[in-house]
Amino acid sequence: MGAVELFEARDLTGQVVGVTGATSGIGQAACRLLVGAGAKVVASGRRAERLEALVDELGAEHVAAYQHDVRESAKAEGLVQRGLEAFGRFDGLVASAGVGVYGSILDYSDEVLQDMLLTNVAGTIWPIRAAVRHFLGQGGGDVVIVSSVAGLRGNADEAVYAATKFAQVGLAGALDRELAPKGIRVTAICPAGVETEFAIGTGRTAGDPALAQYLRPEDVASAILAVLAQPRRLRTALWSMWPMSQQS
Repeated sequence: MGAVELFEARDLTGQVVGVTGATSGIGQAACRLLVGAGAKVVASGRRAERLEALVDELGAEHVAAYQHDVRESAKAEGLVQRGLEAFGRFDGLVASAGVGVYGSILDYSDEVLQDMLLTNVAGTIWPIRAAVRHFLGQGGGDVVIVSSVAGLRGNADEAVYAATKFAQVGLAGALDRELAPKGIRVTAICPAGVETEFAIGTGRTAGDPALAQYLRPEDVASAILAVLAQPRRLRTALWSMWPMSQQS
């Protein structure tokens, strides 16, 4: 029996990837791994000081900062333009920005829930629309949406959060079917709990020993890197991730 031929990872050197939610957690870890793989990154987030620190850490020759709020549709196009201005191209988008509010559907104010709906749903759609316009013009690109296993099976006390994540998974699946024939790959990555500052104070407590059993941001960032590095003949529509200690 002959040796099995495995595909070789695509070289990401010089590829330019926009990352929303780049100032913490999964988004920040993705920026580091992408730069380590030779890619250029447009790091997007609301907190200017954290963006500046990331540029200082990874180098302005590798990272361009774009401060904006993903809830604002008018500024989404600027993410793509920042990549074009800084590096001359734009090849992929990682939509990682998001907020988590856990609890009963009656536990939080309308304003808190509206912010989560806008950030997780609209804040995913606006950057993707901007990126897809560009990708259609160049004949291809990659979109990776960082969703959650809550978008596959909602649990008690996370109904509204799960609704936003189901929306992301549905968006990714529909876009995959719409855009794959046009050379644009769309992937939803759905991790279980990740040990970050996510949802601290809105359902999680800092220092909770349970967080130590969660996935690490780098685990999810590695999945992002893997789908971006697939040969162009392949695409991954959905990737769910669980720690060994947690039931799926």
